[in-house]
Amino acid sequence: MPQPAKRPLDQSTIEVKVKSQDGRQLYFRINRSTPLQRLLVAYCQRINLDYKTMQFVYNGNRVTAKQTPEQLGMEDGEEIDALTHQMGGGCRAF
Repeated sequence: MPQPAKRPLDQSTIEVKVKSQDGRQLYFRINRSTPLQRLLVAYCQRINLDYKTMQFVYNGNRVTAKQTPEQLGMEDGEEIDALTHQMGGGCRAF
């Protein structure tokens, strides 16, 4: 039986994996010149989280909504870590 033809990848788009702290992974295809806010908001909507409570990290650096994959030098298959932003804590009064 012949294999189905794979759709050729457009060089202007990449697939990006967003991985949460609990190991959930979602995959997105995005244009290299599209601001990452579109992808980050879509991620939060899919897992029912508030975008404003999240931080996103790529290669150890925080990702801002206006940055594009192209600006970050992202390649196909790269991973963004999704972290829940925590307010306060860490200090203890004596």
